[in-house]
Amino acid sequence: MPDQKKTHKRRVRYKGTHPKTYKEKYKELQPEKYGDTIAHVIQKGSTPAGMHISICVKEILDFLQIKPGQTGLDATLGYGGHTLEMLKCLESKGHMYALDVDPIELPRTRERLEKLGYGPEILTIKQLNFANIDQVVAESGPLDFVLADLGVSSMQIDNPDRGFSYKTEGPLDLRLNPKKGISAAERLKKISQEELYGMLLENADEPYAEEIARAIVTAVKKGRRIQTTKELRQVITDALKAVPASNPEEAVKKSCQRTFQALRIDVNSEFEVLYAFLEKLPNVLAKGGRVAILSFHSGEDRLVKKSFKKLLRDGVYSEIAQEIIRPSAEECSINSRARSTKMRWAIKA
Repeated sequence: MPDQKKTHKRRVRYKGTHPKTYKEKYKELQPEKYGDTIAHVIQKGSTPAGMHISICVKEILDFLQIKPGQTGLDATLGYGGHTLEMLKCLESKGHMYALDVDPIELPRTRERLEKLGYGPEILTIKQLNFANIDQVVAESGPLDFVLADLGVSSMQIDNPDRGFSYKTEGPLDLRLNPKKGISAAERLKKISQEELYGMLLENADEPYAEEIARAIVTAVKKGRRIQTTKELRQVITDALKAVPASNPEEAVKKSCQRTFQALRIDVNSEFEVLYAFLEKLPNVLAKGGRVAILSFHSGEDRLVKKSFKKLLRDGVYSEIAQEIIRPSAEECSINSRARSTKMRWAIKA
């Protein structure tokens, strides 16, 4: 049988002077090979495609005061940036646990951390929702420190196949675990106008909730497709045409951001998950154990603040953050996605 010649497959080239689509950014998607490109993108204040820049690292480490030999948990592993910095503090003594529900990104992060020398002897990674932290403690024992970063990772937002961003065309999914539950597109097929209106108000404080809810439900009833991010953005744009605004484009942009946020929170049951996590948290912390939580919108922050204050009054926590901690102006200039971050902390009595 004659040898078959392999056809050389050329790398996808982008049009123009800069890559625009996610898949064209092949250099950013290979940080181990194109370190200079990654450094240049970060220097410009952007997050490289397929990466996530950890927020408030200094503030988190200053508060947690991690010591070698301790046991800790990163409740939201993501890209692994926070986990990596906490592992460094352990100096190969003690143990870290890390959780994530995302079956797409978790294996990549595991591989990345293993290549840096953090294998199962020091780090245990589980595909588990952080609402189930009690399952971790059954194995780990009481935890000396816990971190929960409630934000969606940049690599999830930037990948158009995940449907998290209104800016790029992709399936309207928005699930952190696309193998569980229903997509945002499926959710919109059956939702009532009243329920959608309430969702937009509660999950995103959307000022045009009534107009957007009416437009979406009417479109669905008339058989209009809302299967992609672009199709949802168009419905929102059409809904706001009659709304007086000094800057119509900015109004549409903000309403798209809030609508996508509201849907993401809904399909992932994010408030219910956070509530369960906060309820179980005191029972998993060791005496003197410390917890830091990063939130990114008012609904999350209200839940954290309310829980911490109640448990302080009940004597469960000995101390809590009296004011929110925000990332520095310098960090926000480097990473624009840090601007909405609020950090709160508590110490177990």
